[in-house]
Amino acid sequence: MSTLTTRFGSNSNVIRSHNPLSDEQIMFVAPSVYATEQHASRSDRYTYIPTSFILQGLREQGFQPFFAAQSRTRDANNAPFTKHMLRFRHASQISADSANEIILVNSHNGASSYQLLAGVYRFVCHNGLICGEEIADYRVRHSGDVRDKVIEGAFEVLDTFSKVDESMEMMKSISLTQDQQRAFAKAALTLRFDSIDNTPITEDAVLSHRRTADKENDVWTVFNRTQENLLKGGLRGRNKEHKLVTTRAVNGMDSNIKLNRALWVLSEEMAKLAA
Repeated sequence: MSTLTTRFGSNSNVIRSHNPLSDEQIMFVAPSVYATEQHASRSDRYTYIPTSFILQGLREQGFQPFFAAQSRTRDANNAPFTKHMLRFRHASQISADSANEIILVNSHNGASSYQLLAGVYRFVCHNGLICGEEIADYRVRHSGDVRDKVIEGAFEVLDTFSKVDESMEMMKSISLTQDQQRAFAKAALTLRFDSIDNTPITEDAVLSHRRTADKENDVWTVFNRTQENLLKGGLRGRNKEHKLVTTRAVNGMDSNIKLNRALWVLSEEMAKLAA
């Protein structure tokens, strides 16, 4: 079973599947993964290694892609080279309720080096989290032996998942009072809207749960509720003119990654304070 949506925020094509994605499925939403050359703006020092070559190498090492996305661009000539994202799982990193994921970001137009991040996917809400940069942020420039360096980086991220699991367990073990939850939501709103004065929604709206499984008050669950509500949008509120508005999903791959990681760090800090 796979789910195809037309947006990642508002400017990307996305596919997520319960089963490993095929090349045909990835090609449909993220053709730049299979670019046959780099963008014309790249110099001779740029080592062109198509992401599909890295994808093949990771598959050979037991990593399978379950998510693919590509940023949209208004310049049709840039479309074959634009930024894209793949999320991989290793069989050893899948549990009953979640899966640790390795996130690969790249482009062939100079917008991004190869970047490898750690993430967590929750099955209950079909929601992909991204861990803070202190846990994993491995980058490979487009020069030299790119393929082996990226595969090496994937295993380095794999080694960090013990830290991810420790952080998750810490968050799950600590409960928050209503006042602590509202303080967390207020800080999260500031991350999303830059200033608490600019937010069209309340802390209670951010903390609202979309399913019974997310009613608990531990840091992990509060974090997940907040992350889903802020990134997916769809919350009703009022703007400065007191007109009814509905929040939008976070626009753009970079903005999504930035907010995702900031919320993870905020959650870890809140757990430390509450403990």
